[in-house]
Amino acid sequence: MPRPLLSKDAHALLRRARRLALRGAAATFAAQVTLAAGITAADAVRKRRDHEDRGAPEHDPLEAEVRGNELTTYTYGRYLYDDMLAAIDGATDFVYLASYIWKGDEVGQQFKDAVVRAAERGVLVCLVFDGFANLVVPREFQQFPDNVHVLRFPVLRTVVPVIDIRSTGRDHRKILVVDGVVGFVGGYNIGSLYATSWRDTHVRVTGPAVWELQNAFVDFWNRHRGKRPELPDSGSTDWEPSIQAARNEPSRVIYPVRALYLEAIDRAVDRIWITQGYFIPDHEILHSLLAAASRGVDVRVIMPERSNHVIADVVARSYFATLLEGGVRLFLYHEVMVHAKTMTIDGRWATIGTANVDRLSMQGNYEINLEIIDPGQAEHMESIFRTDLEHCREMTMEEWQERGLAERAVQRFLRPLQVFL
Repeated sequence: MPRPLLSKDAHALLRRARRLALRGAAATFAAQVTLAAGITAADAVRKRRDHEDRGAPEHDPLEAEVRGNELTTYTYGRYLYDDMLAAIDGATDFVYLASYIWKGDEVGQQFKDAVVRAAERGVLVCLVFDGFANLVVPREFQQFPDNVHVLRFPVLRTVVPVIDIRSTGRDHRKILVVDGVVGFVGGYNIGSLYATSWRDTHVRVTGPAVWELQNAFVDFWNRHRGKRPELPDSGSTDWEPSIQAARNEPSRVIYPVRALYLEAIDRAVDRIWITQGYFIPDHEILHSLLAAASRGVDVRVIMPERSNHVIADVVARSYFATLLEGGVRLFLYHEVMVHAKTMTIDGRWATIGTANVDRLSMQGNYEINLEIIDPGQAEHMESIFRTDLEHCREMTMEEWQERGLAERAVQRFLRPLQVFL
């Protein structure tokens, strides 16, 4: 008979080693979570103590014509909301509105009143908002009349999300489509804070490309509608490649927004200018940016000096040394939160959408980004980027190397939490 490869004592030692390794990993993770919770609590105290209302820069929208489509790019929330509300008030056929966050404040009430008025005059109104993101919004605010169809994306859709990957992900999209004539998409959620105090980017589309946004809403609605009415899926005879939507859909296990970024970065020969609220690149995106910088591309990233998620800031900063050493220039936007999700390349290509450069957006949530291949729109995006630089300070390698040992240790220790961000 063949002799056993390992003795009973050896098997026992292996089992003990596995148990110890699991206990060690669990203890490390618990320590990371505890530290993160402590930092978050301390940051909340700091924000309350140092709170100061600051207004975001007010800049007029920029307009461009792209192959029979009119694009309007917004960087000030109040201007965007005024045009969105006007579109809803002018609706005669349907209003499709999805917002990750829909706050129950003054601006939120304006949107609620507008969609209710639309439904009262016979317009089909379909709304989507994320249950988890709106847990703090009063439940009564989330109630609408019966003639308004509401899909509150569930907080939990399965008790075993790790096993059932198709049931993971939040609905992080921000879309408005009215009558198939006008559509809006970008980083702005709905709320008074975002109207005047956050720097974000959104785009309005009129023309054939509105179908890209309408189709994204319809596909999501019909897949998750339950007993709600099914929406017509029209298809499109227009195959214009200059404006297309990339849609991350966990229920179908497809994440094309990440590929959109990777392929565009790989083509760059002159400049890559990125603006992100939360910038935590995965290995492939990080490698692509460093490769571009090494071949002489001007790679710049604007991100908040302090975002609304302090742990995201800590983890993002754990990449600074690698980025700076590789020739990527980092600019920290101060005074207000910058929440935009944009990139423009070589004065020819741009993307505006809902996806952050982090794990949750690239490989987790429902997201939508428009890819726009047009020099006119790219010129607008570069102009916006240059204006944003006036509100930034550049992080240099010299400054970064001067940070304290405690800060270095915290960044290194919490970096593994990137998988949750």
